[in-house]
Amino acid sequence: VQLQASGGGLVQAGGSLRLSCAASGGTFSSYTMAWFRRAPGKEREFVAAITWSISRTRYADSVKGRFTISTDNNKNTLYLQMTSLQPEDTAVYYCAADRTTAFIAISERSYDYWGQGTQVTVSS
Repeated sequence: VQLQASGGGLVQAGGSLRLSCAASGGTFSSYTMAWFRRAPGKEREFVAAITWSISRTRYADSVKGRFTISTDNNKNTLYLQMTSLQPEDTAVYYCAADRTTAFIAISERSYDYWGQGTQVTVSS
């Protein structure tokens, strides 16, 4: 399985960005897909996740109502639409895949595959 994240960049506070994660090499209909982020000097943290088969979602409280996770089954691509961005959203964002959909895990230890990360910088 390979995951390729893209779409990061520099944006002003209040702005929007859409991250993409192209997935290949697996049967993703049975997977849970997620976004994590690591801010400077902090641990990597859960942002959002979605089950590919029925699009059940889960969000971190810090992004609920501002970020939307989705998938395009035809393109095998995961998205993260980010709006109302704030400086505290500055981080490297990673996409990840978990081979189970029994529940949506928020621990990075549950995820089997990772993309390389894309930098999001929000200026004040």
